[in-house]
Amino acid sequence: MALHKLQVDDFYDDSYKLIAIHCRLEDYRLAYLLNKHLELKLERKQKDIDFKYLESSYSIYEWDNETEYVLWNLISNVCQKEEESLSSTGTLFSDSEKVLKTFHLISEYKKVDYFIKISDEIQNVDEKLILNKIQAIPKVITSYTVDPLKIKSKDHLIF
Repeated sequence: MALHKLQVDDFYDDSYKLIAIHCRLEDYRLAYLLNKHLELKLERKQKDIDFKYLESSYSIYEWDNETEYVLWNLISNVCQKEEESLSSTGTLFSDSEKVLKTFHLISEYKKVDYFIKISDEIQNVDEKLILNKIQAIPKVITSYTVDPLKIKSKDHLIF
């Protein structure tokens, strides 16, 4: 009797484009500017992306353009969290200090502040035009495309 194996890898398709953005704006401000310059309708999702049992959370904005079959996501790459610092017992001062810890969604790109993930079924999105429009935003330092296949932690971009 012949044995047939089904490999799940055959069905996994990386049909999205990824754009990295360097800027120091707050997420809501960048979403507003992207909506204005790219004519999008990004809205904040009710739940953020959480990892490692709420150790870090990342804001996410989404717009599903059903007429062009394109799903747009703006994802924060940086999470800063204030935590209690570890101190040994029996110290002279009992006040605990707060430490600001920084986490990254995609650890290979620690200098990137935000990612735009564009999932398009028809492959009709012009990346160069989008990059030019993002570069025209005054508060954006730089933006460039990232190859999703070269990212080790690309599983973090599945939501």
